[in-house]
Amino acid sequence: MNIQEPPQQELELHEQQRIRREKLTALQEAGADPFLHVTYDVTAYSQDIHEKFGEYEGKTVSVAGRLMTRRIMGKASFMDIQDKDGRIQSYVRRDDIGEEAYDAFKQYDIGDIVGVKGEAFRTQKGEISVKAESVVLLAKSLQVLPEKYHGLRDHEARYRQRYLDLIVNPEIKDVFIKRTAIIKAIRAFLDGRGFLEVDTPVLQSVSAGAGGSARPFSTHHNTLDLDMYLRIALELPLKRLIVGGLDRVYELGRCFRNEGMSVKHNPEFIMLELYQAYTDYHGMMELTESMFRQVAMDVLGTAEVKYGDHVVDLGKPFARMTMVEAVRKYSGVDFDAIADLEAAREVARKHHVKFEKHHGKGNILEVFFDEFVEKNIIQPVFIMDHPLDISPLTKRKPDNPEYTERFELFILGREMGNAYSELNDPIDQRSRFAHQEAMRAAGDDEASMTDEDFILALEYGMPPTGGLGVGVERLIMLLTGAESIRDVIFFPTMKPRE
Repeated sequence: MNIQEPPQQELELHEQQRIRREKLTALQEAGADPFLHVTYDVTAYSQDIHEKFGEYEGKTVSVAGRLMTRRIMGKASFMDIQDKDGRIQSYVRRDDIGEEAYDAFKQYDIGDIVGVKGEAFRTQKGEISVKAESVVLLAKSLQVLPEKYHGLRDHEARYRQRYLDLIVNPEIKDVFIKRTAIIKAIRAFLDGRGFLEVDTPVLQSVSAGAGGSARPFSTHHNTLDLDMYLRIALELPLKRLIVGGLDRVYELGRCFRNEGMSVKHNPEFIMLELYQAYTDYHGMMELTESMFRQVAMDVLGTAEVKYGDHVVDLGKPFARMTMVEAVRKYSGVDFDAIADLEAAREVARKHHVKFEKHHGKGNILEVFFDEFVEKNIIQPVFIMDHPLDISPLTKRKPDNPEYTERFELFILGREMGNAYSELNDPIDQRSRFAHQEAMRAAGDDEASMTDEDFILALEYGMPPTGGLGVGVERLIMLLTGAESIRDVIFFPTMKPRE
C-alpha cells in the first residue's frame, strides 16, 4: 500500500504549531500565562498617532494589537502592531525594557497579541513609532498566519474564517466599516423625514409579503404545537402599524429566504422596509432616489459611484420605464399586443424563454424581463407598472387593471429596491390571496399564504400608503464595489466542511 507523505509545507506548519504550544507551556510553567491578562489600558490607536502626531510627539502612549512583523537586530528590534485602525511601528531596545523582558520579547511569534507602552517619536528615517518602555504579551497565537504574499486568497476560506480574513486583508475591514456607515446613513435619512424605527417578529405563523415570490424556512413551535416560518419580508406587520395610526414606520431587519445562493443572494440578509401613509409609488420613487443619493454623499462624499468598469451616477434624476416598455425595447416583444395567456406562451416558446405551467401572462412578462432586460440596465432605472399576476399586495392601475402601481429600482443589472402603492382594499386583498393559494396548490411554493389577521386589519381601514423594500447588502455592494454579497456579510451562509 502506497502511503503518500504530507507535503513539506504542511510538515513545517505542524512543526511551527508544535513550537508555539511548547512556548505557551513554558510560559505557564514559569507563572507567566498570557491568557491570565484581563485588561490593558489602551490610550491611543495607530490612526490617531499617525494623523495627529503633533499632539502625541514626545508623550507616553499605550497601544495594543496583533504582532504582524518583527525585525530583531541584536540589542534593538522593530515590530509592527496591527490594531483596530491600522498599524504602528514600535522600537524595542534591551536597555529600555530590561534584559529579561527583551529575551521574552524575542520569543514572541507573529500573530501574538501584545501591548506596548512608550514615547511617540520619529525614527531617523522619519517613521512615526512608539519607543517601548515596556512590552507585554496579552494573548498567545497558537496558529500560524497565512504568509503575506501567498496568504488567504481562496474565497471560501475567507468566508469561513472571516476573522482571519480581517487580520491578513486589511482592505476587507474598510468594507465592513463602510457597511456600518451606510446603515447609519439610512437611519439618519429616514429619521430626518419623520419616520419611526420599529421592530416586528421574525417568527410568523403565515408566510406572506415579498410580493408573493419567496420560499420560506419552516420550523415548529413545540409549546404551541404550531408550524411557523422565518419571515421572508417585513411587510404585513409594518402595514398593520400604518392601520394603527403610525403614519411613517421603517424597520432594518433580518429576513430569510430558502432559495438559491449566488453573488446576489444569501439566505439570510438585512431588509429595509418602510411605509408612509397618504402617498403612493410616485412618492416612493422620490424618497428612494433621494435616499440613495444622500447615503452615497454621506458615506463616499460623492454621488458618482465607481463600480468595476462603470461609474454609476446617483446625482442625476433616475430614468423611468414601464416593464412592458423595457421588454419591448430589449426583446422586441410588445406584451400590450399579446391578447391572452396562450398567445404569451406561444411567444415565449418562439423566443426560447422557459416558463412554468402555472404561470400567467404577467408571469411570462416578468420572465422576459429577467431574460432580456436586467443585464442591460447599468444606470439607475425605475421599472414601473408590474403585472397583477406578480403583485398580490399592490394597487391596480385605475386605467389598466391588469397592471399595478409598483416599481423596482435596477442598477448594474440588479434589483435594488421594490415599492408599491399599497393595496388597502380588504375585499380585493382576499381575492389576491386566494389566487396565490391557487398557485401554491398548482405547485408554486413561492406563492403567498392567506393572512387572515392582515385582512382583518385592512377591514378597519388603512389610509392610502406607499411602501418600499431595499436589500441593504445590495446597496452596500454598490457603494463598496463588492462583487459578491458574501463580501459584505461578516459570516455568509456556507455548506459545512466534509
